[in-house]
Amino acid sequence: MDFDADNIARLGYLGLLGAAVLMWFVTYNRGSLGKTLQQALIWVFIFMGVIAVVGLWEDIRTTTAPYGRMTTTDNSIIVPRARDGHYYLQLLVNGKPVDFLVDTGASQIVLSQEDSEKIGIVMNDLNYFGRALTANGEVRTAPIKLDNVVLGPFEDRNLTAWVNEGEMDQSLLGMEYLQRFSTLQISPQSLTLAR
Repeated sequence: MDFDADNIARLGYLGLLGAAVLMWFVTYNRGSLGKTLQQALIWVFIFMGVIAVVGLWEDIRTTTAPYGRMTTTDNSIIVPRARDGHYYLQLLVNGKPVDFLVDTGASQIVLSQEDSEKIGIVMNDLNYFGRALTANGEVRTAPIKLDNVVLGPFEDRNLTAWVNEGEMDQSLLGMEYLQRFSTLQISPQSLTLAR
């Protein structure tokens, strides 16, 4: 809300109106003010809670469901852009759901250590001989094979991916996977993948 002269005047009017109603309420209920005050405070807290939920609804919705729902057809997927401007997908990797950030700047599929463990990779068996240049510098990577990767109606088998030895907030879906699609179209509000 912009605090221009009209909004300030409306706010002042509502404040005066609220004060008048409050004064009438206190005067009218003078005899049972303790119980009345308790009930009034309960209603004030309920009102404040509703206002807080309405005001924070977008943040609550983003936290509980951070990714928009993708739309699928027989040969395409449309992914809405997230509030942070990125595109996110949840793929089934070896039968387990893994959340990915679509990253056209990444060459490969790169899994975080946490996601690697989730899909059954034994971390102590990995050999980190690969190197990758990231925005945070060089990191060591270990190659793995993904038996099965499912995105909507599309299924791929025996894909190579890399486990990042460093800290990662999100696994990355890079160009090696994205090039499997005949169409990769990015618009201001959505990402379309088609085969």
